[in-house]
Amino acid sequence: MAAAVETSCSEFLNWEVESSVCNELKQEKQLSASQRRCYSFCRRKSFAAFVASVQSGCQVKGRATWCCCGQTFSEHSAIHKHVAKSHNSEVQQLTEAAYEHLLKQLEQEAEPPKECKAEVADISVWIPDISQVSEENLRNGPGKVLLYYHYCQLDDPHVICAWQKALCEKLHLTGKIRVAAEGINGTVGGTNVATDIYISAMLSHPVFKMEKEDFKTSDGGAECFTDLKVGVFKEIVPMGMDPDAVSYKLAGTHLDPEEFHKEVEALLANGDSSDDTILLDCRNFYESKIGQFTRCLAPNIRKFSYFPDYIDQNLELFRNKKVLMYCTGGIRCERGSAYLCSKDVCKEVYQLKGGIHKYLERFPEGFYRGKLFVFDERYTISSNNDVISDCRYCGLPWDQYELCSTQFCCQLVLSCPSCRKKGCTACCPSCQRKGETQDKEASDVQHPKEECECTDTRARIPQDV
Repeated sequence: MAAAVETSCSEFLNWEVESSVCNELKQEKQLSASQRRCYSFCRRKSFAAFVASVQSGCQVKGRATWCCCGQTFSEHSAIHKHVAKSHNSEVQQLTEAAYEHLLKQLEQEAEPPKECKAEVADISVWIPDISQVSEENLRNGPGKVLLYYHYCQLDDPHVICAWQKALCEKLHLTGKIRVAAEGINGTVGGTNVATDIYISAMLSHPVFKMEKEDFKTSDGGAECFTDLKVGVFKEIVPMGMDPDAVSYKLAGTHLDPEEFHKEVEALLANGDSSDDTILLDCRNFYESKIGQFTRCLAPNIRKFSYFPDYIDQNLELFRNKKVLMYCTGGIRCERGSAYLCSKDVCKEVYQLKGGIHKYLERFPEGFYRGKLFVFDERYTISSNNDVISDCRYCGLPWDQYELCSTQFCCQLVLSCPSCRKKGCTACCPSCQRKGETQDKEASDVQHPKEECECTDTRARIPQDV
């Protein structure tokens, strides 16, 4: 799909829009889920094209600038805010044109329908016989959450997707599973009986040559997820880079928890004299905010897809350095270290095998302090009692996340029980005022998501050089 709309800015600006398509797109609820994703993709591409079209040829202090509406902008965040606020109608028109163009192109390129392999393949041979297991044991009782990934070549991801969906439904598992040609990445919850059967099924599948050690476990169950989502994607972890261009096969050297622990121990022992080593957190800012390794570099990014840009803009920071990378379960380090290695600036690149999960199993009171953020209804799990973050409002130690109470905002907020009782339940004062206004007057107008002080004051790609 990306290739279909990967066009120059001039092409975006020259497309004409049919009014019938515009009217249809205004009723976005009428679009199917796949059409909405396609439309959202076109909007992102159109926004980027518009920003690129106003970029000037001159540079300030070696950095690009943009000229629009008689103003000059030298920051990505500044030009993005300006375009979003002042040129929404133009971006909308480009989006609708791009969407129409994409639909026509896909229709022209469409091949005659073929029999779906996922329907033909006999996935039942990979479904274990659980006739001797009671429904009660599958649905009720002590449970856990599994976290795993496995890189391997999948000839038909859709068949694996169909198998995973059938397997999880039979075992009453909930969670999220991403399947791609490069492998599989999943986190599922259920009873101990159900998750053990799931692990056995994964280990016995002929395509996946996995070991039991590849699965990280934590206390939980099916209640940790709202439902089951299984899908086929381009990447099993969304970095926004073509897996063929930046392959997991180019990843850095894996260190088991014991080896990684010794490296961090040496780094801390040398103190300020150890300036040739960087301990790099590959996670998002809200993850590292509540838990991290001592003396780490934690980029202030909000999505892993920003990680490549962060590396590019801070390349000198890593020149001739030994880099020790870590993330939650190890998967982000696979692609992240591969991208860093591709820049050929580091002396050495290492990554924590199994991620923080496996490290905490071996060193619960080691050099990782605070909570471990997880992407489910629990938000966090812990192995020590350290609290390294503060309440957003009163500044007292607090590390339990809640969603911002303001409609349409998806930011996470650290607000202690005392402040929540006072009504401080939003991510920032701006959202708090919005929430109070929305309580007084209901509105059908959908405001842009996450448009508040939290996003306005944070650079999309921080510079730490």
